[in-house]
Formats: sequence, C-alpha cells, structure tokens
Amino acid sequence: MIDIIREKLKQYNASNDIELENATKEVMQEIALYGLWRADFFDVALFQGGTSLRILHGLNRFSEDLDFILRQANEAFDWMPYLKTLTKVFAEFGLNLEVQPSGKMDAAIRQAIIKDNAIINQLNLTFGNNGQAKTIKIKLEIDTNPPAYSDEASSFLDFPTDYEVRHQDLASNFALKIHALLCRPYFKGRDWYDFSWYVAKSITPNLKHLNAALEQSGPWANTGKIAIDIDWLKQNLEEKIKSINWQDAKKDVQRFIKQDELKSLELWSDRFFLSKLEKLVQYSN
Repeated sequence: MIDIIREKLKQYNASNDIELENATKEVMQEIALYGLWRADFFDVALFQGGTSLRILHGLNRFSEDLDFILRQANEAFDWMPYLKTLTKVFAEFGLNLEVQPSGKMDAAIRQAIIKDNAIINQLNLTFGNNGQAKTIKIKLEIDTNPPAYSDEASSFLDFPTDYEVRHQDLASNFALKIHALLCRPYFKGRDWYDFSWYVAKSITPNLKHLNAALEQSGPWANTGKIAIDIDWLKQNLEEKIKSINWQDAKKDVQRFIKQDELKSLELWSDRFFLSKLEKLVQYSN
C-alpha cells in the first residue's frame, strides 16, 4: 500500500526539498486522521487549528501539528487506545512508526508524537539524501478542557480512502486563532497568515467561544468576567499588530508556503494587517 503514498506525493508537484518534506508530513497527517477515525476518535474529539484549515478548507500553507479539542471536557482522557490503532493503520501502509504519548499526562493539554526515520528511504525521497537519517515527526495535541460554546461540523475525506472527520466550524476555529494571536506566550507568524486567510473568507469569529477562551487562559484569565464585542476585538488586535516585528513574522512563515507565494509576504506590515482588521470589523458589524 506504500504505492498509494507515492502516488499522493506526486500530486503535490513539490519544487524543492522543503516542499517535498512538508508534503510527506501532510500525507502522514492524513493517514493519521484516517487512523483516528478508524479508532472512533471523532466520537469524542474535534479537529481544529491550522492543519484542519489546510486539509479541510484548502489553506495554502503547510502546517506541522494535528490539533484537537474534546467535545466534552474529560480530565481522564488517554491517548493510548487511539495510538494503538494508529500504529496498526500505519503498518497497513508499510510504515513502522513510533507512536507514543508525550509530556505531562495530568495537564489539560495532552500530547502524542508520531515519528519515523525510515519513510524517506522507503519512498526514495531526495530531501533525505544528505548522509544523515532524517526523522519525520508529527505532534498530536488535544485540549481536554476546552472553552465553552464551540460549534462543530463534519467533512468527508477520500485519502487514503473514504472517511469522516468531525471538526470545529470555521467561526469557532477563528475564535481560537484570535485567542492565540492575543495570548500565545511565544510568537508564530503563521498565526497571522491564518488570520489573513479567515478575513479573506469573511469568516466572523465565534465571540462567545473567544470570550470563554480568554476567561480560561491568557492575560485576561481570572481578572473578572469580561464581555468582548467587535470594538473590544478591534482595539486589542490593533495594539497587537503594532507590536509585531513583521520581518520575524515573515521568516516564520516562509518554509510553509509555496515559492510562488513568497512575494506576497513583502506586504506584511502594520498597514497591511490593520487593513485586514478593518475589513473584519466592517463585515462583522
């Protein structure tokens, strides 16, 4: 069945080693989603985050991790039953991956790691031909105590075969992206790429979900009940936009997009993102 993976990789028409490595990771991500569906994971969890935008909605950038939230909070959630099925499914495709939980298992965010250092040789991929073993690694992360008021949807996918994924709707996904923009303790230019994509699609964020997320974690948590609206959002995103080093933001994004899109990064500036914010405000009122 590894021939199915080879055929899928051809469809990417990767123009360099970085694009080929990203494509390989994405193929593994899709097989992982299929494996999770086989394990009935989506009975309890929703797919969300940048990779969901990429795979389900055509976001034009690659994404590293598979992010999920539980449909209902459960502090006893354990990755292991699902990881056993993942291992079995990957083996069906001729891939003997190491799949294991990672990080503190008593934390609200539970992680697992998929990694493989043989797939490059198995598929005869050029980006591994540098004399060193190349490990492909994908992180799975789930919030076991997600903020309230998320809405959900479902989508059918057809690689490696037909299956169904339950996921956050775009408005709720956008809400958590804005929470990341305002509260993430480290910087990711990819967050702003996604913000621009949402605005281009005229997606209005789920403000109730965002409000719940802000009350749960970040600088506004435990400060008393807050009630956000689009004016609050405009003020705080404007302050954030004006604080960012856009050169650093561009560097973070470059390796995740195609060569023909790099020119667009030259637009990234306070002025560019303030115009995006103004568009968000206009269609949200």
